[in-house]
Amino acid sequence: MATRKAAAGKSRVKKCPDCKGEGAVTTPVLVGRRGHKREVAQQNGLCLTCLGSGAAPAT
Repeated sequence: MATRKAAAGKSRVKKCPDCKGEGAVTTPVLVGRRGHKREVAQQNGLCLTCLGSGAAPAT
């Protein structure tokens, strides 16, 4: 009987530091005048560092 080969390990990709591997970032939506702004909701957007892939960009 043939011997088994060791399973190849999965290549671990570093997570993006800005979105923490999610690919999207949230920003607060502020409403109000100059000094009296308040947060009303959260807005999701594409992470510009990794362009939505969730992987850290190569330097």
